[in-house]
Amino acid sequence: MILWWSLLLVLGAGFLGGLGAFFFKKSSSSFSLSVDGILKNKNLILGCFSYALSVIFFVPALSGADVSVLYPLAATNYLWACFFSVHFLKENMTKAKWLSIALIIIGVTFLGGS
Repeated sequence: MILWWSLLLVLGAGFLGGLGAFFFKKSSSSFSLSVDGILKNKNLILGCFSYALSVIFFVPALSGADVSVLYPLAATNYLWACFFSVHFLKENMTKAKWLSIALIIIGVTFLGGS
């Protein structure tokens, strides 16, 4: 049995994971492999924080449903990463990328309904 709150937590984790990827991309333009460079890179810190929050959401969700159902739902992070990259980073999406996103949505829908 899947508990509704576990689905919400995993979907929230997916959102936070996509947000983390967005911040990591933004951080890459000013990334410096030094302690000072890392500590002063706000986007890198926000990306790490988003990923950490994603894990904090995901772990308790595992007690509410099978990992075989929940883990694929975490793939929604790809959807969010694409959304953020297109809308905020002005990246282009090809037809193949859109098809891939559609297949992820279909797969997540099937798994969530099982």
